[in-house]
Amino acid sequence: MRRALMLAGLGLVLALVALWLAGALDGLARGLALVQREAQNQLAAAIRALRRGDPGAVTAFWALCFGYGVLHAAGPGHGKLVIGGYGLARRVPVGRLAGLALASSLAQAAVAVGLVYAVLAVLGLGRVAVEGAAERWVTPFGHAMIAGLGLWLVWRGVRGLQVRKGAAGPRAQDHLHHHHHDHDHSHVHGPDCGHAHGPTPEQVSEVKSWRDGLALVAGIALRPCSGALFVLILTWQLGVALAGVAGAFIMGLGTALVTGGTAILSVWAREGALQGLGGGRIARVMPLVELAVGAVLAAAALGLLIGAA
Repeated sequence: MRRALMLAGLGLVLALVALWLAGALDGLARGLALVQREAQNQLAAAIRALRRGDPGAVTAFWALCFGYGVLHAAGPGHGKLVIGGYGLARRVPVGRLAGLALASSLAQAAVAVGLVYAVLAVLGLGRVAVEGAAERWVTPFGHAMIAGLGLWLVWRGVRGLQVRKGAAGPRAQDHLHHHHHDHDHSHVHGPDCGHAHGPTPEQVSEVKSWRDGLALVAGIALRPCSGALFVLILTWQLGVALAGVAGAFIMGLGTALVTGGTAILSVWAREGALQGLGGGRIARVMPLVELAVGAVLAAAALGLLIGAA
């Protein structure tokens, strides 16, 4: 029963990805965009109440920021595709992937703060200039990083298939090497050997996962939320900048609620699909999954990059 539910989760993830790539969710995206515009009007009213010093205005404003973050993340977007795709492609623990989802959302807020105050406070430009700078410079760089992560997964998948194909030969050679080594040298590398002879597979995997994780966080963060830009600009203009900065990060927490759920769903689906497979079968399957997911991520990111050009 548990495996059936997990496989259903996998089917749901794959169906949503297919619908997103096929453009079938465009209508939903347009509907959510209308709702977001109405939410921005409510945010503007809350900021004006904050400027007047109305009772409870700060709490109401921050609650709206959190809700807007959830609403923004609920629509089709590259953040969920990246988090979910990476969770399917790599056997990352659910806690680490959820942590990456949180880190990427908060980093996205930090990029929005940095961009707004660089353009507004330092250069003295207006809202149109801020949004234009995000679209022309920051967002395309984020797309490029996600495309790079996708190509990295493709490369890992190809390498994994090559390693699996040639595994029998190296294992036999390794056995002969150790047999000769034990006869020719007095030092035997037993289980209690006190020094290391190279990184363990776990250490290698951890290093690669953290490199992937940094690329994942940076790629998502470099596409700042339009709602966060709106809030930061308006609060700066009305003299309540600190409340706006806090609101941007609270908005990031709302976004993280959805992307964290995506992370959990992707790990749940992946482990359900792999449940019951032996170690050898998993080792054969995972490179194929990495290759397929990496190709989807790279294609989606390159498509967005070309569209923004």
